Amino acid sequence: MSGPRAARRKGVFVERDHWEVTAELAVFLDEAAAHLPARQRQVLQVLKIGEEFGEAAQALIGVTGVNPRKGTSHTWDDLTAEICDVIVTSMVTLHRLEVPDPAGVFARHLRGAAARTLAARED
Repeated sequence: MSGPRAARRKGVFVERDHWEVTAELAVFLDEAAAHLPARQRQVLQVLKIGEEFGEAAQALIGVTGVNPRKGTSHTWDDLTAEICDVIVTSMVTLHRLEVPDPAGVFARHLRGAAARTLAARED
């Protein structure tokens, strides 16, 4: 069995690598938007990151209650979920931009960012 159903066997979720899952999501989204040119699908996917960030920002405002019209409208769990959506959307974007080996590209980038940032604390 392949596709999303492969993740369930006898009602139990079978853990899969997050890069494998996001690759599957990318294929699904590309198929759903196949009527659009590839470059347009890629541009829209990058914009989707911005949309998800906006939802995270809205949740943060809702957690802190700084909007007097809405008050405290979100929970920390809501904010956490929105941050996860930003991460998932960003991972899917690496796939949809046809980055060779998105997991490897991300791992190398993370190592570099961590090295630069952590080196600053040693100064």
